[in-house]
Amino acid sequence: MKRTLILILLLYGSLIVAAPIQRFPKPDFESGYERPTLQTPEPRAIGLEYFDVLVLVVVLSLASWFVLKKRSRRSVFVLMLFSLFYFGFWRKGCVCSIGAIQNVAYALFSNEYTIPLTVVAFFVLPLLFTLFFGRTFCAAVCPLGAIQDVVILKPIHLPRWLNQVLGVIPYLYLALAILFAVTGAGFLICQYDPFVGFFRFGATFYMILFGAFLLLLGTVIARPYCRFLCPYAVLLSWMSRLSKHHVSITPSECINCRLCEASCPFDAIHFPRESVPGKQNKSPMLIIIVLLPVLILIGGWAGSLLHVPLSKGHAVVSLAEEIRLEDTGARLETTDETRAFRATGTPVETLMHDAREIQGRFKTAGWILGGFLGLVFGLKLLNLFHIRKQTIYEADRASCLSCGRCLDYCPVGKEGVELPRIADQTSS
Repeated sequence: MKRTLILILLLYGSLIVAAPIQRFPKPDFESGYERPTLQTPEPRAIGLEYFDVLVLVVVLSLASWFVLKKRSRRSVFVLMLFSLFYFGFWRKGCVCSIGAIQNVAYALFSNEYTIPLTVVAFFVLPLLFTLFFGRTFCAAVCPLGAIQDVVILKPIHLPRWLNQVLGVIPYLYLALAILFAVTGAGFLICQYDPFVGFFRFGATFYMILFGAFLLLLGTVIARPYCRFLCPYAVLLSWMSRLSKHHVSITPSECINCRLCEASCPFDAIHFPRESVPGKQNKSPMLIIIVLLPVLILIGGWAGSLLHVPLSKGHAVVSLAEEIRLEDTGARLETTDETRAFRATGTPVETLMHDAREIQGRFKTAGWILGGFLGLVFGLKLLNLFHIRKQTIYEADRASCLSCGRCLDYCPVGKEGVELPRIADQTSS
């Protein structure tokens, strides 16, 4: 029995320390050619990949416990710094739960791609934890959120209508990311990750500039990427609406002391307000409900019209367009890609046929995803005109990032704190 255990430990240790071995030596160029620097992290041993999953589970568990049971913002902040170091700078932002959306989408529509179990785990585990405990992944686990959270200085509050309008962008980003992934055009999220340049200490100049802009903007508009760009936030918000346990501002009954009113930099707190039937205009709501199918059709139609320009993001369609321009005389100079294609001897008709098939997939997917965006736009409009009665201060389940800031402001349940003598505070 002891020998068996020693053998298992040795085998596991070999998985941990084993590094990918190159089967063939690198070519030795004599022309002065320099190999380009890798823009993605080198592959890790399988044991280390599963260790990352273990760390993810532990950090998600601690974040949920710190928020829901310990109710400590300080503990959440320390854990967030650990996640920023480990998943961000140490693991260089890969594997990323946000980018895993593309891997899962591509695996569902491609028989040639086998998705690693670790990538599936990074995609599924935060969603499962959110379903039970709210968006604690956003609070202290996601490195993209953490790097924005540490630069929040003087956040301003945005009006409700602006939050709703900007909230459409993550749905658009999610739709485009899935569209490009399922058609094999590429992984948009990884290509335009604004913070990967900081985590890997290297990216294109424009991506570094974009990331720096978001961090600068994040000093006054808290976590702009998380709230108005992140496609994974769409899925997390859906799960959070259904969460069994969710962070609450007060551990017991809210006394409407108003101390938490300005505590949330993400505009995720519902204020007390009265919903008077005589003052609420229901006509716009009824019009939007009636027009909802029309918005879905318009969205699908618009999405299908964009299949030609969007499909040019696919390498095959782009190459077919280059070949067409050269064959028709619209372009006199050839490119490395077109010369390499012609050297293969593949008939141009075959390339054009493949390009048309890909454009057809873009058109079909454009109908579906465009209709989805039309539905989202209609529901956002409907939410603007819907005013429900609110008697206490309460965190919005969908948009609350479970950061725990509001917990420090609530005096209920804290020893040595004299509660304000305010029976009720409501505002319309």
